[in-house]
Parts: sequence; C-alpha cells; structure tokens
Amino acid sequence: MQNSWCTLSDDVQLALAHSALQRAAETIAKQAEALAGVIETGALSDRGGPDALRLLAAVVRSAEHPAGHAGHC
Repeated sequence: MQNSWCTLSDDVQLALAHSALQRAAETIAKQAEALAGVIETGALSDRGGPDALRLLAAVVRSAEHPAGHAGHC
C-alpha cells in the first residue's frame, strides 16, 4: 500500500487525505447527533448531553484542518 501511495503526486495525496478527514469529521458529527437523539428520547439520562453533542458536531464540521504533506515515502 505504501508503494502505491508514494506513486501519487503530492496534490493527489493531499486531496485524498482531505477527503478522508472530511468523511471522518462527518461520521463523528453524525454519531454525536444520533447520541443526542437517544438522550432526548430518554434511553440515556440527560445531563446536558444533547446540547454538548450538538456543539461537538458543529465544531467538528466547521474545523479547518491545516494543509500539510499527506505522508512521507
């Protein structure tokens, strides 16, 4: 796998890494929102969790990830 990665240009590596980070951030945000919904239905006790989880989801979605080299070969 590393050999295949190393054959990609830096621009392609960065684009793929950025896409993976965006997908991971969206997955985290969706899970936070889903857990907030579970708390709201009463399946888990509410101790301010839904608001905190929605804040986490918003922060993850809005975070800017610094660009850098996607990996070294």
